[in-house]
Amino acid sequence: MPEVILQARDLVKHYPIRRGILRTVQGHVKAVDGVNFDLHKGETLGVVGESGCGKSTLGRLLVRLEAPTSGTVEFEGADMANASGKELRALRRNIQIVFQDPYTSLNPRMTVGDIIGEPFEIHPEVVPKGGRRKRVQELLDLVGLNPEHINRYPHQFSGGQRQRIGIARGIALDPKVLICDEPVSALDVSVQAQVVNLMEKLQNELGLAYVFIAHDLSVVRHISDRVSVMYLGKMAELGHEEEVYERPTHPYTQALLSAVPVPDPTLRGKRQHIVLQGDVPSPANPPSGCRFHTRCWKAREKCKTDVPELILRPDGVGEHFSACHFAEPQVIVPTTDVSDVEPDERFAEVDHRDPATIAEAEGTLQDADGLRPETTTEAQANLFAPIQDDEGHPGRVPDERRDV
Repeated sequence: MPEVILQARDLVKHYPIRRGILRTVQGHVKAVDGVNFDLHKGETLGVVGESGCGKSTLGRLLVRLEAPTSGTVEFEGADMANASGKELRALRRNIQIVFQDPYTSLNPRMTVGDIIGEPFEIHPEVVPKGGRRKRVQELLDLVGLNPEHINRYPHQFSGGQRQRIGIARGIALDPKVLICDEPVSALDVSVQAQVVNLMEKLQNELGLAYVFIAHDLSVVRHISDRVSVMYLGKMAELGHEEEVYERPTHPYTQALLSAVPVPDPTLRGKRQHIVLQGDVPSPANPPSGCRFHTRCWKAREKCKTDVPELILRPDGVGEHFSACHFAEPQVIVPTTDVSDVEPDERFAEVDHRDPATIAEAEGTLQDADGLRPETTTEAQANLFAPIQDDEGHPGRVPDERRDV
């Protein structure tokens, strides 16, 4: 078993609810309420759950963007929750984050070179001042972008390219842990695959450990070694990828997996579809006992009063962590193990660069009409050029498409 690099123990984050002129505290939003897990070197821990379950808050706690209400976060034995000043700055160098929205996480007034090179201003010991431009270009090339685009601004890139810039900024300081807060949820499906494959490539090359937060269960299964399922600020289930997906024991996990689309049409009629009743309770007033008992078809009187512990419970083959008094394995969708199947030779060498970068390098970049797009300078020149006819006289240029 690899060494534990990041550890969370009884991690809690409550946000006060203030009302009235005096802004007195009337209650708390229990965003994260007692989370425990270990992250090992070089592994990927996937975190899934519904919106509002506390996934993103957990990610921000791990990099100390939010101070925990109680509990500890330890990085290689050092307590981040109580660190401050130089000690916290040194710890943050080893734990970086990639944010969800590539459109708002990048400063539109800064060039790509300034955005990626900004961490070097805070940690000048990483790269000497004279070598920062070269290092930024190396990072751009590492994430599959053209190093010559170092002086461009974020608005000149697509969503997938912007997320690659965010990843380059995240790995600039050579961290050991990267918190990925839904890094592909705002991207198209085809672009999601490119970014996920890029992250796997970087993990193999740099030895990174990921905490991968996402809604998409298929993406999480593709990239994760272990998977954690969260519900209303608590972990409902935790185990290796095949344990959680093939032998789920918590009713909430089983309901989530039953909602995943099945690509194989021969299996669509064989699955069990679980429909949950009611709405997700408010984190400001969570149910007593098991927080899932208000929507659970297995709920009994014990579930309403006793909080289930996240402990090892049998799953039919072995055992993994589950927080359910009546945990039992249930196969939602029959699956076939293809881990021993040899990969197709046609995909053995995959180019992880951005498709636009590849097309530009090969001189095949085209627009929607099959034409080579103009550069910014050319476009500006043509935009303000006077309209002329075929003989060079000012006037309207005939366009056959307008007469169709």
